[in-house]
Amino acid sequence: MRVLALQLDNFRSYESAEVEFGPGVTTLVGRNGFGKTNVVEAMRYLSTLSSHRVATDAPLIRAGADAATVRARVEKAGRSLMVEVTLRAGGASNSARIGTTTVRPREVLGVLRTVIFSPEDLELVKGDPGARRRFMDELCVALQPRLAGDLADYDKILRQRVSMLKTAKNARGDLTVLDIWDEKLAHTGARIVVARRRAVAALAPWVSAAYADVAPGHGECRLEYVCSFAAQPGMDEQTVEEELLAALRAKRAQEIERGVTLSGPHRDDLQIWLGDLPAKGYASHGESWSCALALRLGSYDLLTRDDGPDAHPDGEPVLILDDVFAELDAGRRAALARRLTHASQVFITAAVAEDVPADLTGAVVQVEPGHLIPAPADPAS
Repeated sequence: MRVLALQLDNFRSYESAEVEFGPGVTTLVGRNGFGKTNVVEAMRYLSTLSSHRVATDAPLIRAGADAATVRARVEKAGRSLMVEVTLRAGGASNSARIGTTTVRPREVLGVLRTVIFSPEDLELVKGDPGARRRFMDELCVALQPRLAGDLADYDKILRQRVSMLKTAKNARGDLTVLDIWDEKLAHTGARIVVARRRAVAALAPWVSAAYADVAPGHGECRLEYVCSFAAQPGMDEQTVEEELLAALRAKRAQEIERGVTLSGPHRDDLQIWLGDLPAKGYASHGESWSCALALRLGSYDLLTRDDGPDAHPDGEPVLILDDVFAELDAGRRAALARRLTHASQVFITAAVAEDVPADLTGAVVQVEPGHLIPAPADPAS
């Protein structure tokens, strides 16, 4: 899989821009603030319908514009396919197309698969559980695109249930309607928990191997799914659903008093261990970077595998390294560079070309404010 061409209209700093890409490594070079990260952010958005930098779509639309469009020509399974998403301001619904066919935005998920490593990934180790839940959910959707529907449904159910809890505090008598929302939340939540556990179990050995590669001699990196209710590893969906429903009912009085839902996948976490200690709070800065890098490289390796139950017919995803080489020491740079030599397509952003290891030769796109200028990797050649 690779991106053949990208077109941006009113996306971030670009009024209009279009660029073609080849296989292998492409480095986007430009001064900070010139818009190089905006380019890879657009690819990431097509892949996940979300940004790795901001929580909402509004900042992605160019100031003064009513809408922004990201369009890419993608090569997958030996054929070329156009995918497009239009983001609209003011609360209007986004729209999407695959080829000439209009589809719901979430139907584009899976057309382009990406794995991105960026400075924001340090939050996966040091930050709040929300960042790790998003990481798990993106991996689940990459492995199983239909789960995007369950995640969207769960979010709607959760909001409705929270609304019911807040009104129930002042209500008297029949709580039958809340019972119905409990059942809906438990049913959808169980599918998410089982999918996350399966994804984490599949990812764990790849992360362990990647950490050993980028931080040799620094112990073992392990992953553990931490559930907010009594659902144990190996439980099927029906049993997890029963456990979640029991937890909701047991905590109902407490939830009504506080106006929050205390059990469910929105309360779960991914625990990252270095040896016998949790990485959060104990890992050094360098070890935290290595953990974050191992999570992304492990995801890439898992999604690239061509055998087993998680094998994907479209082959390896596109790998994006957003302004990370300047953050890594020489050893981690070298370890990362070794892993990229055989990748089908890699995009790297850098303020100066010298930040990128010399081994990663390839095409260069010079980024100027509002413009993308392809250039040969070596002007002397």
